[in-house]
Amino acid sequence: MITLEYKLKGKAQQYQIIDDMIRTAQFVRNKALRYWIDNQNVKLSDLYKQCSIFAKEFEWAEKLNSMARQASAERAIFAVQRFFANCKAKKPGKKGYPQFKKHTRSVEYKTSGWKLSADKRCLTFTDGFAAGTFKLVGHTEINAWGQNDLYSLVVTSTSKSTD
Repeated sequence: MITLEYKLKGKAQQYQIIDDMIRTAQFVRNKALRYWIDNQNVKLSDLYKQCSIFAKEFEWAEKLNSMARQASAERAIFAVQRFFANCKAKKPGKKGYPQFKKHTRSVEYKTSGWKLSADKRCLTFTDGFAAGTFKLVGHTEINAWGQNDLYSLVVTSTSKSTD
């Protein structure tokens, strides 16, 4: 897998919207983990169904793209799987029981929710948050790839929020 890193150049209001996206992804991950704690034999498909229920229950969670919500649920189930793998392998010490996250720094968009401009210099978010268009600052290696070749987009916040 090839990883290309870019900085997004936008306005202060757009960065605030990105922080809201990240907080929503954190909420979905924590709700998925809570669902796993409260129920037995929870599978990834059950968490995908819960993501759609979260979107109907919380209007601001609906703004986040459905695939981004599902990616957040995947993070929760991967933490659970890692815990059970450590238990099965009888790893010494703590096994890494899944924890609720307080300071999530990223949200992952899979194949939808974002669009690359034709000249590949701008990125537009098309989900309900309507963050708008950001200028990509970084390497020019992206010109070798088409929109269909790029599978996922991880938006990471490097700023320290003052909540």
